[in-house]
Amino acid sequence: MENRWNRTDAEAFDGPLGSCVYASRLLGSEPSLVLHGGGNTSVKVIDHDLHGEQMEVLWVKASGHDLATIEPAMFVALRLDRIRRLVALDQLSDAAMANELRVARIDASAPTPSVEAILHAIVPATAVHHTHPDALLAIANTPDGREKIEELYGARVVVVPYARSGFLLAKATADAIGRLSMADTVGIVLMNHGLFTFGGSSDEAYSRMIDLVTEAERHLERSSAAAAGKRAKSPSVGPIRGVGAAALAKLRSEISTVAGAPVIMSRHTDATSWAFSQHQDLENLAARGPATPDHVIWTKTVPMFGRDVEQYAARYRSYYEQHKPRAPTSSMLDPAPRVIFDRELGMLTAGPDVGGADRARDIYLQTIWIIEQATALGGYTTLSPEDFFDVEYWELEQAKLDRASVARNFTGEVAIVTGAASGIGRACAVELLEHGAAVVGLDLSAAVATVSDAPAYLGVACDLTIPGAVVAAIDAGVERFGGVDMLVAAAGVFPDSAPIAVANPDAWRRAMSVNVEAFVHLLSVVHPLLVLAPRGGRVVVIGSKNVAAPGPGAGAYSASKAAANQLTRVRVNSVHPDAVFDTALWTDELVAERAARYGLTIDEYKRRNLMGIEITSSDVAGVVAAALGPVFSCVTGAHIPIDGGNDRVI
Repeated sequence: MENRWNRTDAEAFDGPLGSCVYASRLLGSEPSLVLHGGGNTSVKVIDHDLHGEQMEVLWVKASGHDLATIEPAMFVALRLDRIRRLVALDQLSDAAMANELRVARIDASAPTPSVEAILHAIVPATAVHHTHPDALLAIANTPDGREKIEELYGARVVVVPYARSGFLLAKATADAIGRLSMADTVGIVLMNHGLFTFGGSSDEAYSRMIDLVTEAERHLERSSAAAAGKRAKSPSVGPIRGVGAAALAKLRSEISTVAGAPVIMSRHTDATSWAFSQHQDLENLAARGPATPDHVIWTKTVPMFGRDVEQYAARYRSYYEQHKPRAPTSSMLDPAPRVIFDRELGMLTAGPDVGGADRARDIYLQTIWIIEQATALGGYTTLSPEDFFDVEYWELEQAKLDRASVARNFTGEVAIVTGAASGIGRACAVELLEHGAAVVGLDLSAAVATVSDAPAYLGVACDLTIPGAVVAAIDAGVERFGGVDMLVAAAGVFPDSAPIAVANPDAWRRAMSVNVEAFVHLLSVVHPLLVLAPRGGRVVVIGSKNVAAPGPGAGAYSASKAAANQLTRVRVNSVHPDAVFDTALWTDELVAERAARYGLTIDEYKRRNLMGIEITSSDVAGVVAAALGPVFSCVTGAHIPIDGGNDRVI
């Protein structure tokens, strides 16, 4: 592992806390060290209270923040003496520990400190860094893992048996380091959990972390090379077989039912996950549990093998009932799987939103690596189901789930938006993202890929008039998010205006091809997926004022929009905008020409409706979001004008 500490870059961060922030970002940018809020760091300083008296202060990472992007404000200042004394207690409940950590804050409004704060406090060093290195976990999760680690590092590390994070782990660590001379010690290995390194500065603690992890990586390289000829050949990567989108949507629907809410489900076709899904000993290896209990809140204890969701849920309920006495006040979490392996589908991950599904993916890809490395060392072992349960149902750990996922109107649901590169389609895509939906944007323009950089957005450039391109685009969306709950048909063309007497047949055919035929085909592709939507499928068609009141010279456009709206009868509603000028249909020249035709200024023309207001794409998107939401759950076949009041319609 490369030591990326750069003295010039580090100088841009002021003081001891600044150096800790810099080191934290370096650690957080290494996925093989920490993932998704894992790990924590601290630095001890001398400060003064309001009376001018000296006090020792522990700056420690606040709970739930990501080391890769951490800022100084995401650290909490604690009175070191108060925290350090806690380890002398024989017992300390979680509630009491959480209270003591809050009370020890110098700023009462500061965020909640990491549960590892007590351990950071008792380590006799200025700077302390904690990560979960994959290489170290691979060694620890073997039958003789402790012996391997002690042989590798010698007196340079203290090895502490597994204990749950917080007071229990701090107490175990204090007992271990209290029996040893710390003169030559640079780190603490917490079995099945991670690594602490420390030093007189953040630079030193960081360098020691990199050095110890590098030694573990080199040990794995040597051991893997030596064992290569002794173990069975790993299964080769087979071709990713095509799977119908409906099969994925059906599985996602069943998982959502068990979860009690819509979930996002992603299919992964990388070589690593595919090869592992075909492993001849898959169920035996994966059923042993994650490499560290810290991962269980994102992946659950074991994956689901195959597609029998009810069977998996039944087994989870039995697991909960068996261990419930360990957490008698807890309520059972949803029994839905988070990681799924299937011989045909490969690996899939599920979560309440895209972030949850992606966290499960990232963690399990690294779990696969750890399993393979540990197997090469002599076998993959993990902790007991009781240890996993204790973390999964630990209220301080469950708080991370609450912070990670905030439910919104469309959380866990997936929307297809056509014409998403600009205008009303783009505004609808952005609006639905803000309401928590995952969005697949389709458009002829390649700009559709740049609508949003959010993980919950997938932009696919495709010609809606080419059936094969539409099927491929929908398949890509279902592979990424698991299904389709909503469709917003916003794509359309407006041919050049011309009276019927001189109508251009090509323009007429173009309008019908895009505005009607492409929409009909899209419905035929999406319908089998909409019927599997956990909350029922919904469609909103972006119609036009011209459906009810055709404009002069717009025969092809008006007829095509009217034809498309004849399909809005079953849980399908139409939104009819008029004079939405921030779309690609309206150029500055066209607006000026139309205003002149009516004898109006441009501003007057834009506000020529009865309410005297200008309609924007964002206004239309707000109505679309409402029509897709629960307020319209009993409404179908509705035609909703958004035009400020048109005298020809009213």
